[in-house]
Amino acid sequence: MTDSPVALITGGGSGIGAAVARQLLDAGHRVTVTGRGERRLRGFAEELGNPEGLLTLAGDAADYDSVRSAVDRTVKEFGRLDTVVANAGTATHDSVADGDPAGWTSMVLTNVLGPALLIRASVDALKETRGRIVLVGSVAGFVPTPGNIYGATKWAVTGLAENTRRQVTEWGIGVTLIAPGRVETPFWDGYGSFPPGHLLTADQLADSIVWAIRQPEGVDVNTVVVRPIGQPN
Repeated sequence: MTDSPVALITGGGSGIGAAVARQLLDAGHRVTVTGRGERRLRGFAEELGNPEGLLTLAGDAADYDSVRSAVDRTVKEFGRLDTVVANAGTATHDSVADGDPAGWTSMVLTNVLGPALLIRASVDALKETRGRIVLVGSVAGFVPTPGNIYGATKWAVTGLAENTRRQVTEWGIGVTLIAPGRVETPFWDGYGSFPPGHLLTADQLADSIVWAIRQPEGVDVNTVVVRPIGQPN
């Protein structure tokens, strides 16, 4: 157990992050999960039976001191860090021409600054293990949508992934962008209902993320776009 791989997942108390954490724990990894809601994190740990290999830390993915502390505590608790998954994200579900700007700052900071802060905070530890950075983007970061500010933040994540890869590859660190289409998660709560048609489950998307994490040493899977069958764009 002391030599098993270690992953840190932001926004991991529910949805995609929680699904990834469960699968990695089942595969023998040790996992740190962060999120803003301490109660939600506690409930997640209790649901899994408070496993020895799980560390939950409340914190803000867009605050560098919080992110740096999570990385430091992970390394102190588990002795290493092999993978970080920048999963924390939020959406205002409005548009640039008629939306409410009050929510845009938090969304941009969480979705764009958050992954950059995680990379900065973890890169030294990942150099030691020749580990992997996983950024959870979106199909919205490849396909323009009228007025969509959330999509613009995910275009930024698409660029961040490749820009990061070009810097860290010389240190043996892999970078994977996972860009999902519609997934059945709390993301849709702001809409009041799920969109029509088939949606991926969080576990189905987690399959792709964990597949990328568990690639053999020396293999760098860079961009994975995952849509449910039937989603046209």
